[in-house]
Amino acid sequence: MRTIDKEELKQLYDRDYPLWVEKNLELLKEGAYKLVDWENLLEKIEDMGRSDLKECISHLAVILEHIYKWDNFRELAGGETAGKSWMRSIRNSRRELELLFDYYASLKSKLSLELDKAWKMAVKNLQIWLEDNGYNPEDFNIPNSLSPYTYQDAVGRDLR
Repeated sequence: MRTIDKEELKQLYDRDYPLWVEKNLELLKEGAYKLVDWENLLEKIEDMGRSDLKECISHLAVILEHIYKWDNFRELAGGETAGKSWMRSIRNSRRELELLFDYYASLKSKLSLELDKAWKMAVKNLQIWLEDNGYNPEDFNIPNSLSPYTYQDAVGRDLR
């Protein structure tokens, strides 16, 4: 391997990410720790952990959005048969969360702390859905900051 200095390695991060990974891996395997681009490497490791949590938050947001639609907009969406796709979506998102928790058990306790962040995403989606269906979201009293549902509601409430 051609020796690469620390500054060249840092520049590779933006120019050729796969090569940056390869070079850092070689340096770590060789024990050349002083040459490793620690700043970007640590940031990347942190991002990896956050991306799985972000995926969980996204699933939680879908669940909250569709529970809210179920509770508040079934009549608006067509009455008795309305909401079947919402229920299916809730089941799918819950299943995806369970799979993620099977792989990464620590995410389960972290996700419960992200309820309000997921709710804010759900509110944005609810507003878009209302607009797409010809309604003014401001005509509905959708709570903006705190979720009207608990984490337990999201992961376990039966919607029959």
